[in-house]
Amino acid sequence: MSGFENLNTDFYQTSYSIDDQSQQSYDYGGSGGPYSKQYTGYDYSQQGRFVPPDMMQPQQPYTGQIFQPTQAYTPASPQPFYGNNFEDEPPLLEELGINFDHIWQKTLTVLHPLKVADGSIMNETDLAGPMVFCLAFGATLLLAGKIQFGYVYGISAIGCLGMFCLLNLMSMTGVSFGCVASVLGYCLLPMILLSSFAVIFSLQGMVGIILTAGIIGWCSFSASKIFISALAMEGQQLLVAYPCALLYGVFALISVF
Repeated sequence: MSGFENLNTDFYQTSYSIDDQSQQSYDYGGSGGPYSKQYTGYDYSQQGRFVPPDMMQPQQPYTGQIFQPTQAYTPASPQPFYGNNFEDEPPLLEELGINFDHIWQKTLTVLHPLKVADGSIMNETDLAGPMVFCLAFGATLLLAGKIQFGYVYGISAIGCLGMFCLLNLMSMTGVSFGCVASVLGYCLLPMILLSSFAVIFSLQGMVGIILTAGIIGWCSFSASKIFISALAMEGQQLLVAYPCALLYGVFALISVF
């Protein structure tokens, strides 16, 4: 039995030590080779290091609800532009851009050719008055037995486009298409008087020709006066009145014949 214990002791004797493994290095492929690298033991003392509770950063408790994060700020309620009451809101016609005072002033400017035009009012894009005057012109032609609504609106659109291009070439400031259509539409008012006369008597005589020429001059002079005052084109009224006279001459031909 003692011999077996001696054999067992001699069998497990070796020079290998665990302490030597942590300091042992390996060189694969020879000294100085591309795969030579020092491998050392890993310091397990860093694992599980104890941190005192007073050195730990305190975590803020969550105060929100599930699926509803807390807000950092409280959004301000939007303030209404015209107030909280319906009494503070502007009239509906003012929101639509229809001002009866300006319409009346433009109408008086057209009816009184020698009156000085207000450029700030005339430079507005107001199509309510021109639409009414075009309808009235077509209605008076209808009373005379002439259904010419398509010609009235077609010639108006072509004439406004031509005057828009011409005035942008002649003026330094430029003009919008709506302003041109507004001025030409308001200056159609004397032509309504001519078409109303055509309902009562014929305009194909000498009196009718003189009356038609006077109405054409009235419309073209009023339109050129407004364009000159709105676009600051002093000294160019005759140049602007000539194309206006050509446009209103076409409307006069519809009224006469």
